[in-house]
Amino acid sequence: MSKSTLKDLKTRRSVRSYKPDQITDEELDLILEAGTWAPTGAGSQSPVIVAVQNKTLINKLQKLNAEVLNNPKAKPFYGAPTVLAVLVDKSKPTPLEDGALVLGNLQNAAWAVGVDSCWIHRAKQVFESEEGKALLKKWKLDSDTYFGVGFCLLGYAKEGPRPKPAARKAGYIIKAK
Repeated sequence: MSKSTLKDLKTRRSVRSYKPDQITDEELDLILEAGTWAPTGAGSQSPVIVAVQNKTLINKLQKLNAEVLNNPKAKPFYGAPTVLAVLVDKSKPTPLEDGALVLGNLQNAAWAVGVDSCWIHRAKQVFESEEGKALLKKWKLDSDTYFGVGFCLLGYAKEGPRPKPAARKAGYIIKAK
């Protein structure tokens, strides 16, 4: 592993406050490409990534996500100008794990190209709602086949310096003999 990859893995942090500035198309394309190279069970490539940069649609997804929280006033997308929805084909061998690996790749790639990110849960519930199912249909995805794993927020941090990497807990690694 290159030292820069290890440094990126150790310094990436979730960001929960974004500037309104949109990320570049080049940054988005590189991040999306990294997502498509995440490993999947049996090579099934079960995930689908829906990239959303339309503010009206982001607000709709955020509203649905806040409803799942039972807090309609919540802003769980923190002003991020780009939201990636990761969905998976539930008929494949390891859909949840596949989607989680895609989300991890998206976040690490984002950091590597200078973009901040955050993983937001509740995509499963969002896309189980009637409004969520309507969005899947609009995107030509069958709601009986696909379920949401998570949302990856992308943008540039609004706040100042990032926190230093936290120390890893004692006992994190056990070297079995």
